[in-house]
Amino acid sequence: MSYLIRDTGDGRSQVLLGRKKKGLGEGNFVGLGGKLEPGESALAAAVRETAEESGLVVAESDLQPRGLLTYLFPHREAWSQESSVFVCTAWSGTPRESDELNPEWFDLEALPLDEMWDDARYWLPGVLAGKAIVATFTFGADLATVRRHTVQVDQLARECQDRTGPISGSRSTSESAAISADSSGS
Repeated sequence: MSYLIRDTGDGRSQVLLGRKKKGLGEGNFVGLGGKLEPGESALAAAVRETAEESGLVVAESDLQPRGLLTYLFPHREAWSQESSVFVCTAWSGTPRESDELNPEWFDLEALPLDEMWDDARYWLPGVLAGKAIVATFTFGADLATVRRHTVQVDQLARECQDRTGPISGSRSTSESAAISADSSGS
């Protein structure tokens, strides 16, 4: 998934999200992204999916790795998946609607978290603020609500080294913070 961030020139920063028009997550705002093609790297997929879903062109070298997410759906195993998260501040083109998404800019302080997958509230604000994470989310029987989650902040360098290259500015493993919780409120 890619999250493109722009400076509005008046002291605000915005992120490009897309309202999902079909498929898994239909109706939700999501980051730009999708499934890897056979033999494709996460970086190459992020470049391809950003272009397909928004019309914007990004370079692999401009994508900053920020997260590795594991989604577990015990009540629908076929939905379980892993995602790499990238942030990007350089691209060319103007966002346009595609068959998959209707892109829209949001202020970082006004993310539409109530219109996103439930997991986003646990990690997206931190990633957009510059954190790097490794997280696991287990969804409940309703297939929409996070029931358990673990978020390790600034663990990405160790976990991601072989997949995408070194992460600049990451803390060492001993300096990282971990959060694990039962999200059900019980």
